[in-house]
Amino acid sequence: MFRVLNKVFDNNKRDVERIVRTVVQPVNALEDEMKRVDNLAEAFMSLRRRVLEGGESLDDVMVPAFALIREAGRRSIGKRHYDVQLIGGAALHQGRIAEMKTGEGKTLVATLALALNALEAKGCHLVTVNDYLARVGAEEMGLLYRTLGLTVGIANRELQPSQKQAAYACDITYVTNSELGFDYLRDNMAQSREALALRAETPLNFAIVDEVDSILIDEARTPLIISGAAEKATDLYYVFSKLVRRLKKGLPAEPGVRTEPTGDYTIEEKNKAVHLTEQGIDKIEKLLSLKDLYSPENMDKAHMITQAIRAHELYHREKDYIVNAEGEVVIVDEFTGRSMPGRRYGEGLHQAIEAKEGVKIENENQTLATITYQNFFRLYRKFAGMTGTAKTEEKEFLDIYGSDVLVIPTNRPVIRQDGEDLIYRTRMGKYGAVVGEVQQIHATGRPILIGTASIETSEQLSALLTQAGVQHAVLNAKFEAQEASIIAQAGRSGTVTIATNMAGRGTDIKLGGDAEFIIGESIESQLGVSRFSPEVEAFIKAVSRLDPEAETLGLQIPGITPEFIRQALDLQQATVQDHERVKELGGLHIVGTERHESRRIDNQLRGRAGRQGDPGSSRFYVSFEDDLMRLFANDRVVGMMDKLGMDDSQPIEAKMVTGAIEKAQARVEDRNFGVRKQLLEFDNVMSKQRDEIYAQRREVLLGPDADIEETTEGMISDFVDTQLATFLPIDVGHEQWDIEGLQTAMVDAVPQLGDFDFEGLRTLSPAEAQNRLLLAVADAFDARKEELSPTMMNSLSRYVLLQVVDQHWKEHLHGMDVLRQGIGLRGYGQRDPFTEYKFEATNMFNDMIDNLKADVTKFVFRMQFGQA
Repeated sequence: MFRVLNKVFDNNKRDVERIVRTVVQPVNALEDEMKRVDNLAEAFMSLRRRVLEGGESLDDVMVPAFALIREAGRRSIGKRHYDVQLIGGAALHQGRIAEMKTGEGKTLVATLALALNALEAKGCHLVTVNDYLARVGAEEMGLLYRTLGLTVGIANRELQPSQKQAAYACDITYVTNSELGFDYLRDNMAQSREALALRAETPLNFAIVDEVDSILIDEARTPLIISGAAEKATDLYYVFSKLVRRLKKGLPAEPGVRTEPTGDYTIEEKNKAVHLTEQGIDKIEKLLSLKDLYSPENMDKAHMITQAIRAHELYHREKDYIVNAEGEVVIVDEFTGRSMPGRRYGEGLHQAIEAKEGVKIENENQTLATITYQNFFRLYRKFAGMTGTAKTEEKEFLDIYGSDVLVIPTNRPVIRQDGEDLIYRTRMGKYGAVVGEVQQIHATGRPILIGTASIETSEQLSALLTQAGVQHAVLNAKFEAQEASIIAQAGRSGTVTIATNMAGRGTDIKLGGDAEFIIGESIESQLGVSRFSPEVEAFIKAVSRLDPEAETLGLQIPGITPEFIRQALDLQQATVQDHERVKELGGLHIVGTERHESRRIDNQLRGRAGRQGDPGSSRFYVSFEDDLMRLFANDRVVGMMDKLGMDDSQPIEAKMVTGAIEKAQARVEDRNFGVRKQLLEFDNVMSKQRDEIYAQRREVLLGPDADIEETTEGMISDFVDTQLATFLPIDVGHEQWDIEGLQTAMVDAVPQLGDFDFEGLRTLSPAEAQNRLLLAVADAFDARKEELSPTMMNSLSRYVLLQVVDQHWKEHLHGMDVLRQGIGLRGYGQRDPFTEYKFEATNMFNDMIDNLKADVTKFVFRMQFGQA
């Protein structure tokens, strides 16, 4: 019965079959015809004319476009899209999340949707997790795009503004998620059209997000922030770091055990929270000679002390951050294991960690512009994503982004064997078992990939393997420069690789190694020639086929010698032989040393083995001292092991324990989803405000002079209305009108009204008073325009509008930061903090708009120009 129900309700299978019927089969039917097309670029551009001039939709031309793109891939880079890749391309074009297993060729799949959507000539973005993947993707697939007559660019942080404009002006642009988001924020701080990086007309048209779960879920907990230095003393962080060492960590209150917490402070590891006890508050006040730590004048000190404790207790070197050779504290991404230079913890936490480590403390920053990844990608007219693991997070993708997940079938069946988890009592018992298994399998010659959750664990295991005489490579945030080469060769026989998280690595592990990668890297490093140039690509492809023509092609490249060609062919021959050997041995073996808090990360690690139908295996090792188990698993399981008298060397395989792990992961995922959802809810409040300000700013920056004049006059008129409502309210008698107050406010903003008869307004109705004052201001505006000249008046207005908007928005963001930090205290008064936040934020925004209009009025009428 359940099989019947699954068949009826299997929407994924039904959607895949529909794409096969409406896209894949028609594309296949055109394949022979496409092979006879002489000029693919001309044929593809004819489709663009059908879209731009003929009014056809992209869906109308999708089949011939896909057929041309497939043929371009075959001719230019020697890669023909599989049928399952056509399914993935169609899903991306539909704005869906395509889940494709590791090794299924997502880079090639993206070309289908990108090239198709590029027919609209509005710009398409391929968003990756790092610059290396952006460069490799653009250069490798660039040959395909150019064969179709399309342009492709790479937008990275090293580019000059004009170069970045050129990159975004291309039909297809490869860019990292952070650089793209920051370019958007910087564009909304630009002072001229020429300073814009993204396209002025269609900045956010269509995007495909690679490793979409990593970017839109894992990284979505941290908003993008552009900051400027704020004036705040940093030496206090050193003082508080020393003070923390004099405080005593206690235990929280526990019903039936302790009615009050002990010590000077307690911590909550789950939420990374710190709570001072009454005893701790008294001690701190005595040490700092303060009367009241939580008085208004000492609130910043209370906050800094809390951050100092968090830095000491909850953030650990070699796990959460590293200290580089320059003495800088660099955050380590908990999901990818990569260092994140330039990223800093907010709210003084980074400064507290710097004080703890005794390095130079960088100035605290003030927010100038900010946006969450969720709200940023929702600005796109259409966006899609692809990854190896997304189905478990489909609800979040639907709720937040409105995108469902389509699981794409693999080109070949997955035959990887996944072993049951082995659970040990202690971490050292687990490590001993891992080393034993690695020694045993390494002796057979099979390649092994060991996944760890932190740099500390990777280095600890590295030391144990060294003691055991097992040669190995280590990949973590300290060795990112060698990342691609380490991963690319992790499939060679006898290779042991330790990697701190495998999410978003973007490089396939090929059994026997990747000779093409080594040859390409050698050509780039020795000759300075791009391995993605047509000549080098042709040479490398010939070598990969062991084609005798490789020698002829190689000698056409300046600098390549017959000796280099012979070594390349020998390397390829050895790789082919090793590939077969590793397959016979059972393929790549994955060892997971810890269950990650997200099941997706575990699945990504497992997915490194068994690509494209290769054999492989995996097993996870878990201990009850692991963070996940210690914080979230059921204590009864540990008690069961005690009763059974099990020691460190004895593992257990039990559904009860596996269930505890899965429940622990589900709880952590729910908690993380809650964090992201709360971040989004708070940012949604700001999102409406940000959209209004940025839209206004964009009109000022890009609009014609006539619109600038209209905008300026509108703001001045609104300012006058506000003053009239304040000083001449319609619900009181004329004798209660504050004419003097109105005169003071108006003349301060518009000095030209010094001779205006304000007292005469008292005899008029509110409507008549409004008309008279507005006419007087309009006359003053015209006189000002005549004084400066219309052209200069428009230049002045544009300049004033941009400067005033930026200054008030910056101050508003600072106020919102302060509001956000303190709003939680409203909960103690039985008021919902989020409701209070929305209410306060709305009032603050309205006040900002009123003040903004007042300053625009004042600057337009008062700003003077010096003599040249």
